[in-house]
Amino acid sequence: MQKEGNPNSWEEQYRLLRKELLHKLAGMPDAEDEEVRKLLGEMVLAHARTSYLSIDDRIRMERELFHSVRRLDILQDYLDDHEVTEIMVNGPDCIFIEKNGHVIRAEQSFSSAEKLEDVIRQIAGQCNRVINERMPIVDARLRDGSRVNAVVAPAALEGPILTIRRFPEDPITMEDLIRYGSITEEASSLLITLVRAGYSLIVSGGTSAGKTTFLNVLSGMVPKEERIITIEDNAELQIRGIPNLVRLEAKNANMEGAAEITIRDLIKSALRMRPDRIIVGEIRSGEAVDMLQAFNTGHDGSLCTIHANSCEDTVSRLETMVLMALPIPLPAIRRQIASGVDILVHLGRLEDRRRRVLEIAEIDGMDRDSVTMHALYRYDPESKSLERTGNLRNVRKLRQAGMQLDQPPLSDKEDAGD
Repeated sequence: MQKEGNPNSWEEQYRLLRKELLHKLAGMPDAEDEEVRKLLGEMVLAHARTSYLSIDDRIRMERELFHSVRRLDILQDYLDDHEVTEIMVNGPDCIFIEKNGHVIRAEQSFSSAEKLEDVIRQIAGQCNRVINERMPIVDARLRDGSRVNAVVAPAALEGPILTIRRFPEDPITMEDLIRYGSITEEASSLLITLVRAGYSLIVSGGTSAGKTTFLNVLSGMVPKEERIITIEDNAELQIRGIPNLVRLEAKNANMEGAAEITIRDLIKSALRMRPDRIIVGEIRSGEAVDMLQAFNTGHDGSLCTIHANSCEDTVSRLETMVLMALPIPLPAIRRQIASGVDILVHLGRLEDRRRRVLEIAEIDGMDRDSVTMHALYRYDPESKSLERTGNLRNVRKLRQAGMQLDQPPLSDKEDAGD
């Protein structure tokens, strides 16, 4: 291969052909993939008659040009690999992928920052969003549902940043989580029963702990006859088998004048839609006020996720988020949490990088001015398993649903306290 800048170099020929291709596609807005592939074949063949391209170079040229305008350029190979769950691009020449739970540096890189920016703009454009110097951050999703975050200059100091979180084509089931060792069969049976009986749950954990996946699994346990409304920043939940399902998605303001639609706006609207349950992808700030309202106004069985370091920290985070939105006395906030939230499920990643349920706790109520809780299950580092540590105390919703829970006597390690 000749030096870059040489008019006969592969890179220069790629650049010229891509410019010609984009010009032709501008007049073919409805072109299907097969039409683009046919056009590319004709263009590359014609070009090869005047400029030297080996057969291998022609095949590579067609593939990379197609991926650059209809796929995600060099990232497409990783997107086609079902074992890759996360793609992290830290500038054009630094790409990491998560595969089978391990983060490794990828061999490929973009030839320039401009090429990476083209990919980012392509993703944003498909979602009718804009990213530029005035709006340097965008959240979007790919056609397959993968979650995308991109940051460009001036917010990104060392080149464009792109992060893609992928989700399996077929939703992960509770049986899958048991097989992966993320939860025990006994603990999963408890959660399935609680969800069906209408207990309100919050799933907590750090970044990449598996909160969305776990929320999706729990959502699949909701009785099919109920009316469910899901609310997300970017639609990721893959709830199936619920006929009466409404999916809502928040939107950022754009340069065309469209107003911002926040999670708070959607929760308030959902409360007027006669939902049986509201499922919120993630609570991050002031929407905690509205979610607590949903928990406390007859929408039993509602679910959401939150970033937190433990079950105890989940309560503190909720308190802080509510205070960010409204100047409510702290005791009043705690009473709302104690009366509306039933169960906390905390997830984490251990040294082997596997995602696991680390604790399941029940909120008991108030003790003076504090929210009290006790652990039902807790991960034991010594046995490396989720151990039962307490009994469910509030069985009112179980009785109302005509259900019961088999709670064998606890071991001597901890008394249930019932």
